[in-house]
Amino acid sequence: MEKAIFARGSSGTSRPHGGKFENHAKVGEILAERREEGSDREGTGRRMLAAVTAAYGYFNPALLPTPHSPPASSRLPDLARSAPVASQFGSSHTSAKMREILHIQGGQCGNQIGAKFWEVVCDEHGIDPTGRYTGNSDLQLERVNVYYNEASCGRFVPRAVLMDLEPGTMDSVRTGPYGQIFRPDNFVFGQSGAGNNWAKGHYTEGAELIDSVLDVVRKEAENCDCLQGFQVCHSLGGGTGSGMGTLLISKIREEYPDRMMLTFSVFPSPKVSDTVVEPYNATLSVHQLVENADECMVLDNEALYDICFRTLKLTTPSCKQSHSFSILGLSMASTFIGNSTSIQEMFRRVSEQFTAMFRRKAFLHWYTGEGMDEMEFTEAESNMNDLVSEYQQYQDATADEEEYEDEEEVQADDM
Repeated sequence: MEKAIFARGSSGTSRPHGGKFENHAKVGEILAERREEGSDREGTGRRMLAAVTAAYGYFNPALLPTPHSPPASSRLPDLARSAPVASQFGSSHTSAKMREILHIQGGQCGNQIGAKFWEVVCDEHGIDPTGRYTGNSDLQLERVNVYYNEASCGRFVPRAVLMDLEPGTMDSVRTGPYGQIFRPDNFVFGQSGAGNNWAKGHYTEGAELIDSVLDVVRKEAENCDCLQGFQVCHSLGGGTGSGMGTLLISKIREEYPDRMMLTFSVFPSPKVSDTVVEPYNATLSVHQLVENADECMVLDNEALYDICFRTLKLTTPSCKQSHSFSILGLSMASTFIGNSTSIQEMFRRVSEQFTAMFRRKAFLHWYTGEGMDEMEFTEAESNMNDLVSEYQQYQDATADEEEYEDEEEVQADDM
């Protein structure tokens, strides 16, 4: 798994219009235009951090694991696969083609964080809850079409798809501060719920609703001039975000194989949840994400719990508590992308919880009753262990290199 934060592309040069050109000049013009088309992800990582901050009520840099980018031969999602799209394009939101991002949020956790995310994005672009622009700077409209579709009446509508297997979360989003800004047809929900069962979200209840979600995704994708990719906000501990979320990701990967897939995945922790089957759901989801996601922003509930109770000394954390500083007040964002193997501790923790339950076949009938086979659990467990071993291998190799360098320095000093 990887954590990567998007960076904003800089302004490009304008291209002359009209006039007669020779064939080779036209080719050069087209190539120049292609170079101008770039990726603007509008500080997605920074915005999502602000959204998570608003949802959880605090921020700490230790909230997230350190970024990773293993070699291309690794089974992990490869950051290099997304590198070619990080180019530049023109500064005007009307004259340059946008590299649109389609946002998808699923399940209760995904929709709650996603709702806060859109509050942050709207505030940053100067868009009010009705979709009207009320800002005071042209910079706010410079790349607004990356996340918004401008309607004929002048309203800005988010490029967002909201899905769930029960209507409760959808109702809370609709009645929220920015609930009226979303396109009504983009709310896709069922009535039965997934009951924290990954199999229901992936094979039964979710499979019945997935075609409706894909129809909405196609419509939004067709409204884009040059679709850059998808970002999915979900949790891995429940049934809808993990089961149906990974099903949707695999379907999108089949239909749009050359578009980038980024996920914001919340990993579960027994400290902040009473759902006993979360290790099953998370392990089954990780197997799908490794195969179908390009980048994963990992949000660890265990780390959130430790920050609340050990660092901030909060007895009853809530969304209304403010964080230590305001991200929205910053005028510039910086990004560090590095390699780290510390994330293996989280995978190892989930794997140990999975193994302790699966050894006793605990609650397995809930999944086999939905059509799953025990071999799927065995394969998912094996893949998770391979993931941990792979990170450990890189960590050991790094330690050996450092030890070798220290020995060389000692020998050089002796000489």
